[in-house]
Amino acid sequence: MSLVNNGEPTSSIQNANFKTNDGNAVLKTIGAGARLASLDFYRGFVMVLLMLESTELYGHILHNSEPGSFINSLAVQFTHYPWHGLHFWDLIQPAFMFIAGTAMAFSLTKQTANGRSWNHQASHALKRSGWLFFWGVLDYAVRDNHLSFELWDVLTQLSFTMLVAFLIFRWKPFYQILFSIGLLILIECLYRFIKIPGFDQPFTDQHNFGNYVDVLLMNKINNGGWVAINCIPTAAHTIWGAVAGKWLLSLPDYKSKIKHILIFGIIALLIGYGLDISSITPIIKRIATTSFTLVSGGYCLIALALLYFWIDVLNHKRFLLFFTIVGMNSIFIYLFFEIVVSRWLREYIYTIVNGVISPVGISEQAILIIAALTVFAFEWCLCFWLYRKKIFFKL
Repeated sequence: MSLVNNGEPTSSIQNANFKTNDGNAVLKTIGAGARLASLDFYRGFVMVLLMLESTELYGHILHNSEPGSFINSLAVQFTHYPWHGLHFWDLIQPAFMFIAGTAMAFSLTKQTANGRSWNHQASHALKRSGWLFFWGVLDYAVRDNHLSFELWDVLTQLSFTMLVAFLIFRWKPFYQILFSIGLLILIECLYRFIKIPGFDQPFTDQHNFGNYVDVLLMNKINNGGWVAINCIPTAAHTIWGAVAGKWLLSLPDYKSKIKHILIFGIIALLIGYGLDISSITPIIKRIATTSFTLVSGGYCLIALALLYFWIDVLNHKRFLLFFTIVGMNSIFIYLFFEIVVSRWLREYIYTIVNGVISPVGISEQAILIIAALTVFAFEWCLCFWLYRKKIFFKL
């Protein structure tokens, strides 16, 4: 991880018209030094939601609201679906990976425009993936009073998906999409046709091929049903993010940019839901089935198209700073709330808030929510301080 003072965000790019090394296309940028505000907001919005989750705010609201009430039903959407189905929260990790792909498209386009060779870019991509893998393993390395080796963290997954997306970045978008479809077909075949005794039920928790691979890699199975080989199908999310970034950079006008991204997103949604409704492949987030990958990726594409239209085209940019300053240090704040907040700071702040407020007679439920919001305020202020100091952590 490197610390950059006066760093330039990856969604910022100089004005340039140039051909990629294979001569496939002329990539035109959005403008000299322009920022894609919609991407900044999208990334920041996702990170703010993750920050709030790290405070356990959603859980407090869920457990302290009346079952069946609007608030309770809304809070349920901020939990992962138990198995077959989809909640809003199941779209957050796909969005995280998708946004990384879009940002990568801007970064690589700028690097190529500035004359950096593919070998130089590949070296940086390999180092970045190495650091992502390291931090992802470190995040899960301590469990209670012992060390643990686990490969389920989003950063560990991203280390693979980013490297795959980089290696095929110079392909034409059509071939990139075709490759991603190949990954989905591959994972479908692995689950359906490799019959290991005890792990021969494709879409059954604890008895599928992904669980078997985890036994080989880590000698354990995740109680929640998560599997390490989710990185294979979800590489599609990062690839699609890179494709969308290419379209935003290369297509001549905003209508064609939005049209390409929206059509791709709608097709992915229709096929994904079609596979689920027809009982061919169920939507299961925890093992990233093909139907889930298509549906979640479709939502990510549509969200980017709508945000681009609303923010960059129609120029609705008020109140974005609250989110964008978080997104500009996304890796840092993710590691901070995963390692520091969840393991120490959350309980520390709760103890302080409880000690100060409980004598007033406020209920325990209210104290929990106030403490959670206090933790969030601390996280946000930390991001704001880094932003004011122009300190940005990059991998």
